[in-house]
Amino acid sequence: MQTTTTPDLTAIRMFVLDVDGVLTDGTMLALNSGEQARAFHIHDGYAIRHALRKGYRVVIISGREEEGVRRRLESLDVYDIYLGVEDKMKIFNTYINVHRIDPAHIAYMGDDVPDIETMRRCAIAACPADATPDVLAMSNYVAQRAGGRGAVRELLEATLKSQGTW
Repeated sequence: MQTTTTPDLTAIRMFVLDVDGVLTDGTMLALNSGEQARAFHIHDGYAIRHALRKGYRVVIISGREEEGVRRRLESLDVYDIYLGVEDKMKIFNTYINVHRIDPAHIAYMGDDVPDIETMRRCAIAACPADATPDVLAMSNYVAQRAGGRGAVRELLEATLKSQGTW
């Protein structure tokens, strides 16, 4: 269902983001210490912090657990962080039920097969330009930018601009 036109973003109040391949370019550096380093794009960070300050929710759901990732996200004032998640749909459903959030107000940006089921529940299924073919095919918002290269900024900025809050 890939489209080149921007879907209606005016009802979005919450963003759910994957980490690897969305907030990062998917590259993992295996350091001698055993840590696995990733690079985040500064423009994505600005947009996340700006959206939070404007009253939007930003939720992170990722299959990988890394303390450095948590620290980076917390430095942006993101505190709804779920790392090391095997079942993204379970976490998503629990979160929206506890906070009473209608999926019609949610944009989910993912890039690979583990994101698809949850993306289908949301009003906006978004992905970076370099997402896997299956995700590209089912997304109704495909960023022009790649993961870790400003794709998140693109989605957040477009949404906030559509609502006059950018």
